[in-house]
Amino acid sequence: MTRVAVLLGGMSSESEVSRRSGAQVAAALEKAGFEVTAVEVTEDLGALLKALTPRPDVVFNALHGPFGEDGTIQGVLDYIGIPYTHSGVRASALAMDKAAAKAVFTAAGLPVAPHRIIDIAELADHDPLPPPYVVKPVNEGSSVGVSIVKAGDNNRAEIVANWHYGPAMVEQYIPGRELTVGVLEDNALAVTEILPTEKFYDYHAKYAAGGSRHVVPAEIPEGVARQAMDIALAAHKALGCRGASRADLRYDEETGRLVLLEVNTQPGMTPTSLLPEQAAYTGMDFSTLCTWMVERAACRV
Repeated sequence: MTRVAVLLGGMSSESEVSRRSGAQVAAALEKAGFEVTAVEVTEDLGALLKALTPRPDVVFNALHGPFGEDGTIQGVLDYIGIPYTHSGVRASALAMDKAAAKAVFTAAGLPVAPHRIIDIAELADHDPLPPPYVVKPVNEGSSVGVSIVKAGDNNRAEIVANWHYGPAMVEQYIPGRELTVGVLEDNALAVTEILPTEKFYDYHAKYAAGGSRHVVPAEIPEGVARQAMDIALAAHKALGCRGASRADLRYDEETGRLVLLEVNTQPGMTPTSLLPEQAAYTGMDFSTLCTWMVERAACRV
């Protein structure tokens, strides 16, 4: 029987959603016949290494945010030689660093919004870009720390006062519809439109029950859907992702423009998560999806 250690928790602001992802994954893998151990990850590396002794056959990485999806835990697992799910060190680090990811996307000819990397203090002095624009941490996920600044807003000082994320990316706000595309290796699954119950698809909207409504397949022209899937697959390959990823895009109906926002190398695996919904739409149930990930686990840089 294949022994799988599911890593969950972690030190990031996304630790709670990681626990939810990990618990669901562990239950699905047990159902599929794997011997599963859930491992709560903390700042104590020695405790983690002890928890991985005796060595499992595979680690299922259900961590989110810094340490879990930025190449750090991937490097640890590569070093000790335990195969793990999802992307390796390089792709994980590139995708987590929004500035680096934008550079990769631009080099690959993929559509991205105009953007700048700034010290957050600059925001207090002036608008770094013509409004409206989005302010987001360079190295966070799940819309943590994201704000929108519109013309006439006086929220810049408040954003600066509450900022504790290091460098910031300011990016032109792209109007339109929120789309996301899951990718499993060489296969883009589907296009989902995200309809948040609030004005902005923030952390609460992503993970709280009823925080958003997911329409799959998205009710958009077939050609636009195909283009969105092509962009997601190209971004997955440009970063060097392995296994599963999920690309977030904006679709401006007035101009017909699609813009790639970012790629998540550790898509959520919770009851409200997008990738499992898309997999189910294609006929792959949750247990089969988790098994697929385990079967493709490897050590890789």
